[in-house]
Amino acid sequence: MEAAEATPRIRQGPAPTPHKWLVALAVMLGPALEVLDTSIINVALPHLQGTFSASVDEIAWVITSYLVANGVMIPMTGWISSRFGRKRYFLTSVFAFIGASALCGAAQSLSQMVVFRLIQGAAGAAMIPSSQAIMMETFPPEEQQMAMALWGMGLMVAPIAGPTLGGWITDNWSWRWNFYINVPIGAIAFVMVSAFVHDPQFIHERRARGGKIDYSGIMFLILSLGLLQIVLDRGQRADWFDSRWVVYAASFSGLCLAALIIRELSFHEPILDLRIFRERAFMVAVSLTISMSFVLFGSILLNPLFLQELMGYSAWKTGLVQAPLGLCSALSMMLTGQLSRAGYNTRPLVGAGFALVVIGAWLMGSMNLQISMASVVRRNILMSFGFGMIFPNTSAAALSCVGRERIGYAASLYNMLRNTGAAIGIAFMTNSLLSRQQLHQSRLVEHFSVFDAWRLGKMGPSVPGSPIFGYLPQLVTGQPHGLRVLYGEVQRQATMLAFNDIYRIIAIALIPLIPLFLLLPSRKFAGTTSEH
Repeated sequence: MEAAEATPRIRQGPAPTPHKWLVALAVMLGPALEVLDTSIINVALPHLQGTFSASVDEIAWVITSYLVANGVMIPMTGWISSRFGRKRYFLTSVFAFIGASALCGAAQSLSQMVVFRLIQGAAGAAMIPSSQAIMMETFPPEEQQMAMALWGMGLMVAPIAGPTLGGWITDNWSWRWNFYINVPIGAIAFVMVSAFVHDPQFIHERRARGGKIDYSGIMFLILSLGLLQIVLDRGQRADWFDSRWVVYAASFSGLCLAALIIRELSFHEPILDLRIFRERAFMVAVSLTISMSFVLFGSILLNPLFLQELMGYSAWKTGLVQAPLGLCSALSMMLTGQLSRAGYNTRPLVGAGFALVVIGAWLMGSMNLQISMASVVRRNILMSFGFGMIFPNTSAAALSCVGRERIGYAASLYNMLRNTGAAIGIAFMTNSLLSRQQLHQSRLVEHFSVFDAWRLGKMGPSVPGSPIFGYLPQLVTGQPHGLRVLYGEVQRQATMLAFNDIYRIIAIALIPLIPLFLLLPSRKFAGTTSEH
């Protein structure tokens, strides 16, 4: 517990890696591709649907299979790396990811695509926590926030750029090239990791010791997280807990999770090192990261829906509005990393970041259907700057409070919970949007009756410039197109009000998190010679 407030233990280590920036570039390429593939294919789903003659529900398994495999394999990365070697596992993952991407691009049926996406998600999962652990070990303590800023750029920019890039590739080339582009970039990553990344001594020692394999823990982990991901991704289509399979899957996932916790705390060489949660800094940093991921990935879902469905923006114009979210996050992370590198205590920036997200979310909650593109961009910029201030600090705080031998396990836990927070955020936003839209629609139609329709029909001739409603002729001809237009406008307004509700709920819910930066360890390294 006291380790959270002491000087981070990651200082004790070998001298800094001579090619640290090449190592950083090498290990960033793979994770950026992996995260990009979670969103780049979304806009191409209608094209896949036509190619494979699949229904909407069937084609959704292309996304679900990837997310399930990814969610299951991320927490196992630390254990697998310690048993078989981090570099070996990283290279195997990159190679398998490249191969699975090529197979996805060449898939001839939906079943093939789902299987190949499952392999792609399982292979890509290892690259995220492994690259984070490598970056933390490569850079000295005073540069670790800078390292996390670089690492975070790929993780935050890639999912934002994915839909725009995927739409352009699909429209100009083919949906298959969304997968083929992974091959040359992945090959570069493979060569660079082979040349510049090396396992630290403690991993060689751990491999030499060997030990028992926790088969029960692996089984409980796969069942608990796999079922959870399926429920979160497909629960909305089944009307959540009104569906029997959702109830059974969620209950069994909870039971397996409880069994997993008991097993991992009692087994000598666990898959998940749950004792890391004794570190207060890790607990606080992970809690803040889960909250940030909840809002970040939820807003990545909501913003394109608002812009395309309600404002009528094209996919390209939507991408232009979303671009500042990624660019400003990257800029904010780089500034935060540079301040930390210069020796300043950047812990207060976490509180400032949440404050900016709160302000941005509250302003998003005041939008209407007449809002300009510039106003939407300004709100996005506020939130994205906030995200960029939070991420490097919480990432570095979470991993610097444990010893070097446990950093791989800490990275796996951190990314598992970050990934779960994002999945829960997306599920919450989707469910809230539908339920709030139905609520507002029912309230709006309470204020419209047949007499209001008659009044609108009589208003046309007396009010210059007003649309001709023609209620009585529509009743006579049986073609109530005017009522359809009116109902469509009621739906648009109800959806707009639902968006407002969600963003205001987010803003209010995040306010208590602002002062929690005080619980993070202070990181001042000015004038300190690193021993890493």
